[in-house]
Amino acid sequence: MNYSVVVYILGWIMEIEAAFLALPGIVSAIYGEKGGFAFLWVALGSAVAGSAIILRKPKNMRFYLREGFVTVALSWILMSVIGCLPFVINGDIPHFADALFEMISGFTTTGATVVSDVEGLTKGSLFWRSFSHWIGGMGVLVFLLAIVPMAGGSHMNLMKAESPGPSVGKLVPKVRQTAKYLYIIYFTLTMIEVIFLLFGGMNLFEALTTSFGTAGTGGFAIWNDGFVSVSPYNQWVVTIFMLLFGVNFGFYFLILTGKLRDALKFEEVRIYFIIVIAAAVFIFINLRHFALYAPAEGIRQAFFQVASIITTTGFASADFNLWPETSRTILVLLMFIGACAGSTGGGIKVSRFIIACKSFIKEIISYLHPRSVKKIKIEGKPLEHETLRATNVYFMTYMVIFAVSVLLVSIENKDLVTNFAAVAATFNNIGPGLSLVGPMANFGHFTDFTKYILMFDMLAGRLEIFPMMLLFCPAVWKRRRA
Repeated sequence: MNYSVVVYILGWIMEIEAAFLALPGIVSAIYGEKGGFAFLWVALGSAVAGSAIILRKPKNMRFYLREGFVTVALSWILMSVIGCLPFVINGDIPHFADALFEMISGFTTTGATVVSDVEGLTKGSLFWRSFSHWIGGMGVLVFLLAIVPMAGGSHMNLMKAESPGPSVGKLVPKVRQTAKYLYIIYFTLTMIEVIFLLFGGMNLFEALTTSFGTAGTGGFAIWNDGFVSVSPYNQWVVTIFMLLFGVNFGFYFLILTGKLRDALKFEEVRIYFIIVIAAAVFIFINLRHFALYAPAEGIRQAFFQVASIITTTGFASADFNLWPETSRTILVLLMFIGACAGSTGGGIKVSRFIIACKSFIKEIISYLHPRSVKKIKIEGKPLEHETLRATNVYFMTYMVIFAVSVLLVSIENKDLVTNFAAVAATFNNIGPGLSLVGPMANFGHFTDFTKYILMFDMLAGRLEIFPMMLLFCPAVWKRRRA
């Protein structure tokens, strides 16, 4: 383990977070809130500590996948700890475990909250909660690669550890240039949504916080009833942009570079939209069968919640906890599928399910035709054995962590639906679940022990499990021999 380069990058993370923390401080100043000083003091402390760390650049800047995974995991933990301090200091969320839960939920774009009265928070805190989604959506290490020149080292190892999906590729030959392209696409889509929401009657604060949550596929709303009271026009705008941010960003890059034909061949994106349309239609039919909504409202509610759940955004335009069992079952299944790899969405990812289905079909064919040789292809290219192996290992590890988490959460003796939904909603970075953690409820009723279990699940889900798991391996912490 190259400790010096890990600490050096953590120093830069503290510098970047200090700059981010200044923004909610400015928002508080605009609204005349004294609580904004908490953000500024924490920003100052983070900047000073970060500056002290990065003053001395390591002689050996080489880091491998091991350093990349550990750096990413520690960075997200450090960001969350620093980011939660203003909540504690200004009194908006005075209990540390609650404040940390809220911040981890924000950065991992989960959107699960412990706050019962969201509208009672200061504007600065509301802005910081939503902005944390935007920061975590693309990833702070990706942002670091985009703005900070870091000579030496395998930068791809940082991007692999932080980017969601079974595989990560460079859009252009240089990793730093790839990171810049990703953030340009991310920022542009966010600003376009802000403009559409402004046209829909939202003020600038509402449009920004809503767009931050949509872009990061988070789920923190600034209203107690979520999106129930939001106009139909703005609900459709948010629905469309939730779906857009759930698309692999490589798809947008191909369009921007004039490779429209290649973009249309993107198999994962096609399957993703097929799942969305099919799920929304089934839910609409189910809701109409029970005469819960008029046709126009029913189709809007169906598409909004399908988009919200499959992209793991977690916004709620209705209390789907009261929907028929068939509709709720479809939403639970979508929780596990998730969005596309290379998007800001969470969940297992559509690409992994495509690989799993094709592996199953190949296995069936091998039983029928033992001598046949069939290659699994993704996007028209043969799937590498390493990717297939990694996908299988991911599924196994996912199931083990999920089962253990449900078991540990059940110690609190709540009902099975609540326990299962709480783990599913946090591990898949969705936010709302069912029963006691439904869209109109919150996670504040859990004990601190359960909250820390769910915090681990949120981090593990966002970072694709293994960066968090490696922290518990003693061999990882051994120094490399020169």
